[in-house]
Amino acid sequence: MTASPTTEFSTSIDRSAVAPPRLQLAGISKSYPGVIANSDIALSVQPGQIHAVLGENGAGKSTLMKIIYGAVKPDAGSIAMDGQPVVVRNPQEARALGISMVFQHFSLFDTLTVAENVWLGLDKRLKLVDVSRRILETTQAYGLQLDPARPVHSLGVGERQRVEIVRALLTHPKLLILDEPTSVLTPQAVDNLFITLRKLALEGCSILYISHKLHEIRALCTACTVLRGGKVTGECDPRQESNASLSRLMIGAEPPALQRRVASLGAVVLDVQQLDLAKEDQFGVDLSQVALQVRAGEVVGIAGVSGNGQKELLYALSGEDTRAASESITVKGERAGKFSPAKRRRLGLHFVPEDRLGRGAVPMLTLARNLLLTRRDAVGTAGWIRSRLLQAQAGRIIDRFNVKCAGPQALAKSLSGGNLQKFIMGREIDAAPALLIVSQPTWGVDVGAASQIRGELLNLAGAGCAVLVVSEELDELFEICDRLYVMAKGQLSPSLPRAEATVEKVGLWMSGLWTPTHAVHAPHPHGAPHAA
Repeated sequence: MTASPTTEFSTSIDRSAVAPPRLQLAGISKSYPGVIANSDIALSVQPGQIHAVLGENGAGKSTLMKIIYGAVKPDAGSIAMDGQPVVVRNPQEARALGISMVFQHFSLFDTLTVAENVWLGLDKRLKLVDVSRRILETTQAYGLQLDPARPVHSLGVGERQRVEIVRALLTHPKLLILDEPTSVLTPQAVDNLFITLRKLALEGCSILYISHKLHEIRALCTACTVLRGGKVTGECDPRQESNASLSRLMIGAEPPALQRRVASLGAVVLDVQQLDLAKEDQFGVDLSQVALQVRAGEVVGIAGVSGNGQKELLYALSGEDTRAASESITVKGERAGKFSPAKRRRLGLHFVPEDRLGRGAVPMLTLARNLLLTRRDAVGTAGWIRSRLLQAQAGRIIDRFNVKCAGPQALAKSLSGGNLQKFIMGREIDAAPALLIVSQPTWGVDVGAASQIRGELLNLAGAGCAVLVVSEELDELFEICDRLYVMAKGQLSPSLPRAEATVEKVGLWMSGLWTPTHAVHAPHPHGAPHAA
């Protein structure tokens, strides 16, 4: 049982009356070439308080959290823990002070197992078998579902996020920093996480919580500091605010509402029939009898808990895995199961993977050069790169999607997670694809950018593109999709019209509990209403 908001607020006041703040920041500033990330920031977090840090992409939130955790050195300012001045030179010193952090971009070793990755952040006097046991106890207690023996390279993004969360929980922190912890979690997993966080707060742990999901902040947090342009621009009690008022505090306006319109459906662009694929490693998921269709002019969604075959399906659709039978995947009428990614792009298939750095973008290449990953129109007939054209294309995407960066020559790794997501989405949308397959399209972006990206996807569909969206955010799928499938245990449910989709039904189907009586395939090409 959790305490009422009034009780939680009273407890926080009582604690602050007798104890110094758990964390006190004063005058924190940090600049990079051409960018002021943080400017004279003051922040106070009380013992047992769940404190939100809110701001649009590039506002300086992640930099500030890395300063607290010792991963970034500030140019100026001071930090105090429990009333005592501290200098946090590195994450090891932060952990010794009782500070743990779950990063938006994961810090895991792909070649190690879950248990070995968690072990790296714990007391080395612990045996690996004890760490594995504690992981199982924690995952079972909080419903996070992790196998300690699995190599991290075999995990999807949602599963990797669970590893980061469990690793932080096992350090028994006094201050827990969470940077977009629910960005790829299902609603059920989010509910379980919130139960965990409220329990930690009642036990005295302070939590700094970064999220662009305003309803989460209002439901979970008891205090909120707003950043804009690297400066503190306001503080509030989010329980007393609406989504609209928090949006105004964060970006100065409310995101435009998506408008309803009637979809005009055309020919089938993507047709998957009887797709069977054996897993490539022991921790993968077999795909069994997968069937789906996406027509020109519609947005189709795939919901499901991470690790149920989404990664394997996306590899097969994008061309990274060419083991499928040729006839099992058809793109624009051509049997494409054996086609390479490049050959599928020539048919108009563009793809946005869930992993931004490493697969979606090359960290050490400029934004302009990253266009070459999927755009070949800037390469001349003799193989020469037309640099001016690349620069112009990158500049157009940066302007259109409001990507905050130092320009087309900025390295991909220099962008915040949300801004890199905007650029990658913009890169593929700007290419005017015939078929766009997107995994987690608004992962880590602020409410304004999320609204723009969703609107751009609907505009693509309106222009005749077939759009397939794989997302663990049900609200997102309900908002933009005409139809939904649900993925569970390597199988795909029957098609579900959005008008019939509910959180309860989709949640049930995530366990594989669907029946053939629900079968509905692609709609009749006369069209169906959806948002625009």
